[in-house]
Amino acid sequence: MPQIHSTSQAGKAAVGTLVLRAARGATALRGGRVWRPTPHQLFGFLFFLVISLAYWAVPLCCDAGQHAAVVERLRADLFHPRHPMADLPGAGSPYYSPYAVAEGAFARLTGLGGWEVVRLAGPLNLLVLLTGIGRFVRVLTARPWAPVLAVGAMTLLWGTERAWWSGYLSLMSMTGNLGYPSAFAIGLTFWAWALTGTRARGEGTRTEQARGERLVRYVGPSGLPGLAGYAGIGALYGLILLVHPITAMAAVLGAVAFVAGWQRGWRRWRGPVLVRWGVAAGAALLVAWSWPYFDVFALAGDDSVDWMHRRLYEQLFGQFWLALLGLPALWARWRRASWRDPLVLMFALDCLLVAYGWVSGHYTYGRILGLTLVPLQFALAVELAAARPWGRARRVLGGAAAAGACVGFLTVQGGAVVPRALDPVGLEQPSLWPSYAWVARHVGKGEVVISDGHFAPRSIPGYGPNLAAPIWPDPALDERERERRLADVRAYLSPASTRAERTAVVRRYHARWLLLTRWKRVPEEAVVVAWSGGTGEVLARIG
Repeated sequence: MPQIHSTSQAGKAAVGTLVLRAARGATALRGGRVWRPTPHQLFGFLFFLVISLAYWAVPLCCDAGQHAAVVERLRADLFHPRHPMADLPGAGSPYYSPYAVAEGAFARLTGLGGWEVVRLAGPLNLLVLLTGIGRFVRVLTARPWAPVLAVGAMTLLWGTERAWWSGYLSLMSMTGNLGYPSAFAIGLTFWAWALTGTRARGEGTRTEQARGERLVRYVGPSGLPGLAGYAGIGALYGLILLVHPITAMAAVLGAVAFVAGWQRGWRRWRGPVLVRWGVAAGAALLVAWSWPYFDVFALAGDDSVDWMHRRLYEQLFGQFWLALLGLPALWARWRRASWRDPLVLMFALDCLLVAYGWVSGHYTYGRILGLTLVPLQFALAVELAAARPWGRARRVLGGAAAAGACVGFLTVQGGAVVPRALDPVGLEQPSLWPSYAWVARHVGKGEVVISDGHFAPRSIPGYGPNLAAPIWPDPALDERERERRLADVRAYLSPASTRAERTAVVRRYHARWLLLTRWKRVPEEAVVVAWSGGTGEVLARIG
């Protein structure tokens, strides 16, 4: 019989599970300890393989060109990168986060391009995400199947309309978004919540029953002793803020929920408690403030991207209604622990911030909607991971959750992992964007391109060239200047433009190339160099 040691000393593991059972046969000679993978380790590994292969099988699309462009600029100059999409200085661009700088350093060391680095980042981000989920769920419960069900709920229980935004990690969106900084930031958020919940709950032990075995679950502070542990947690939140500021908003609300719900000793030890969490907050602010590439606090008043996020609120129900299956589980947690349950508090705080975004017109706050579903999905997973026999209410809830997962898989999510050739029912498939490697063979890095259409302007900068007019707003470029550039490009591409007007635009932005869709006329002064048989787009040299 293994011996159980006290957890009252600082530095013990935050959460551990020890299965007590009689040692038999040869295992008795080794103390009765035989390592077996947990359900989360086993199914998490299979999930990791399947999703990594699915991610690699789908062409990168959407914002991937922007992130690949960031890597290309850092690969060219790690300490003073240019603007991600234009031939302009890049000082102050929030795209140059610690995550991006690490990618740029990796690209310089290996010689890989931006697209390759973003592609390789997907499995790494998935690994951080899966381990973070496992660690976070173990803080909520010792039920061994809860992390597995949490991954299933988080990837399937969204809605019956596609939700495809950076920071949304449904099964379908993972095929395109895993390589983004937001995926890495969400993985770190789960780790930060786990460490925060462990510290807030304090030391102690709890015994639970699962499948007839007595599970002694240790709950104590993280491995770092004293205030250093709180400073480390704060530094983690500061890193999340630098990597993806909007995810950091949800991360902080989750931290508040855990501290307000689980922190013991507010009355008796008010001073020490405030000092400890004050150290954490100070460390987060110090890490964010000390980053030299941009001022993250200046983004608080930036409303340049609010207009594009209004759609988040207009498509709420269709994209998220299946997650409402977690409401009964969240209600049950509220009945058992009142408002002090951290998942209940987290959901309430997230909803308040989303509502503020709608009322104030700062629709960018709607980007936390993906993490707003986490309390619903994870509460449901914890509830359904309870040992049998189940009562009638839990059986009904389990049946509804299984049906909801099937609906989500068949309507939106299934095409992410079922190849087109093996699809028997015509599942919705991921977006297939064209490759512009054929353009990169002719256009040099840093050269300026004038382009139209939807795909090309979002993809070309990822190969190294610049655009005359950047597609996305960026604090490194005044929004009025960006709008002026867009207007100049529209004037250049207008059928009514004269050669003199076009020449003025070319000289103003030092443009050397045109990349036009098949509906646009190539100007008389341009020379066609190449064209795409797949999209019909034409590449022409100017002058």
